[in-house]
Amino acid sequence: MCDQDTPQDFADHVNANPLSRRHFVALSAGLSMANLLALFPAVADAADVTESEVMIKTPDGNADCYFVHPAQGVSAAVIVWPDVLGLRPAFRAMGKRLAENGYAVLVVNPYYRKNKAPVVADGASFQDTKVRDVVMPLLQIFLGDVPGMQSDAKAYVAWLDTQAAVDKKRKIGTTGYCMGGPPVLRTAGVSDRIGAGATFHGAALAAADANSPHLAIAKSKAGFLIAIADGDDKQDPKAKDMLKETFAKNGQKATVEVYTGCAHGWTVPDFPVYDKAGAEKAWTAMLDLFKTNLA
Repeated sequence: MCDQDTPQDFADHVNANPLSRRHFVALSAGLSMANLLALFPAVADAADVTESEVMIKTPDGNADCYFVHPAQGVSAAVIVWPDVLGLRPAFRAMGKRLAENGYAVLVVNPYYRKNKAPVVADGASFQDTKVRDVVMPLLQIFLGDVPGMQSDAKAYVAWLDTQAAVDKKRKIGTTGYCMGGPPVLRTAGVSDRIGAGATFHGAALAAADANSPHLAIAKSKAGFLIAIADGDDKQDPKAKDMLKETFAKNGQKATVEVYTGCAHGWTVPDFPVYDKAGAEKAWTAMLDLFKTNLA
């Protein structure tokens, strides 16, 4: 997960990988949603989409979120939990791309209790000490508030089921990046509406702890994709085994895979370690998961 060692990990990866160096330079062109969307391959037969900023009432206040969905018809819904830098253009771009693939997508602000999005300026880097000083306390509060995470998940599911664009006959998916990994597992554990969960370089998903996120798997019947960064696996190689054992014990279909050569954050287009080939592989795996499980 993102911690005080991550900036050096980013620098080492960028220096060692020509493709990452070129992407790092390309980021200087700007981080608007249009520029970020241009980094992705075009979506075949992309749906026209409708997008809006929405407020969702939770037991702890009003969560500001981004909602985007095909302009016509009804679609299976997906909840997206961003990484440490929160709701920003990169995650709006990924949400819009997913909507163009035919899903009604809710990208949430995990920090709404403390700050409305964005919590840092567009283009802010986790390598900046001042940025880390802002987001690290928010991250710790978020990951430590398990009841809040669960109540948020219930509120988001309930809100989606009131939307005309959402097909209530189909299951809901959820995805999470870095610190967004634990709420994916916990979301699946609090609602039988969840049919699929995908985590990408998820933070602290499995540990020998009575409150470990992976224990929520037993309360779910969803299918899962757990995409693990190479460096994260080297740092905690037992985590993937704990996840595999738990999925097997619960009789669930799940793919737990280490993405060799991909650094923590490789799927997010405004991170310097973004790996296009690895990100597209993970994106395709996620779409396959949703196609199979959100019937």
